[in-house]
Amino acid sequence: MPQHSRRRPAVTVLAGFHPDATAAVARLLQLVDPRLVSVSHDISRMSEGVVRRVVRTATEVIEDATATLVHGCVSCTLREDVLPTLVRLSRQRPDCDIVLLLPRVVEPEAVAGACAHCVVDGQPVTEAVRFDSYVTVVDAGHVIEDLGSADDLRHRELHAAEEDHRSVADVVARQIEFADTVLLWGGARVDGYELTRAAVLLQRLAPWATHLAVDANRRVDCTDLARRLRHTGRHNPRVPGMLGRAMEGYPIAAHSPEPDCGVVSVLFEARRPFHPGRLHDALGTLATETLRGRGQLWIASQPDTAIAYESAGGGVGMGTLGYWLAALPAERWSQASPERRMTADFGWHPDFGDRRTALAFVGLDLAADTLTEILHNCLLTDHEIAAGRGDWAAFADPFAGCFPLTDNED
Repeated sequence: MPQHSRRRPAVTVLAGFHPDATAAVARLLQLVDPRLVSVSHDISRMSEGVVRRVVRTATEVIEDATATLVHGCVSCTLREDVLPTLVRLSRQRPDCDIVLLLPRVVEPEAVAGACAHCVVDGQPVTEAVRFDSYVTVVDAGHVIEDLGSADDLRHRELHAAEEDHRSVADVVARQIEFADTVLLWGGARVDGYELTRAAVLLQRLAPWATHLAVDANRRVDCTDLARRLRHTGRHNPRVPGMLGRAMEGYPIAAHSPEPDCGVVSVLFEARRPFHPGRLHDALGTLATETLRGRGQLWIASQPDTAIAYESAGGGVGMGTLGYWLAALPAERWSQASPERRMTADFGWHPDFGDRRTALAFVGLDLAADTLTEILHNCLLTDHEIAAGRGDWAAFADPFAGCFPLTDNED
């Protein structure tokens, strides 16, 4: 039978930093559909190159096996076991959909990225299964603590590999932001205000997602929950990852400077560049005064480079997003996506081209005006703008050498 004529099982991906809540949601879904197959992986021995795979329905364990990997890392686990397992199950049980429970430190964007490039038995994974929705289950009793934590995964012995230096806050924030659906799971230790505040925080962190809430202290309508989580078709593989969203014309935040249950969201946009020294001096304040920061920016001393920014747990990460289109010859613009070219064309500046800063910050009891003033003070002044790019290149730059570009980058 030709591949395109086969039914592709729908895959619902469940992510979440607290596995008890994620597993509870999977059990509820399987109560409604006993044929629904769940796939989970224990990666506690991944550094040794070993992962444990459990596949089950509501009534039986189909597989409980270990797999040996070439290298003990998340990407190898996805390529060598997780995605091949989905493809194999699609052939063995073509009439059964799948719920994939990600290990607590695996970010859903890593799965989506692997799906875009992974081939199993000579065919793309997406020809065997259909990724219907990425769902992140958030434990209401821990989310604020996790987002504010300064712990690295290593501090909690949760790191996926020796070179895994991610923080708890990084992982939790990225799981929430990538989700098509965010499910807030409230338990016994969460009162009404805490549940409401957590819901507002999640809305600010992922305003593009569908948001649902379950109070585990009360009777749960499993059928309604399954209807709202499965077969929604919410996942769009064309939507870029968080750090590339603004460049492609997608929103990165809803500007909500007035506190709601103490939660504030600030969207800062500017066309003129940052002064490298003043921005560097402000990074600590930006990170410590907020729970989450993300977006893109440019600095005067490196005008060719689009720079990604993210902060969580008091730490800051910055990296290159490649060249601004304005820094490239026109014949290379075709290498960029249509969405990026359209976004650049729509907002083209006569002096700066498509260069622009778009930063979003979410925090608790955050003074939006103060934060905005700090950012404005980091921009070049009128006098510095008038001095011209020759003077900009002479600025002392603490970021020198941090964002290398290659001729292959678009």
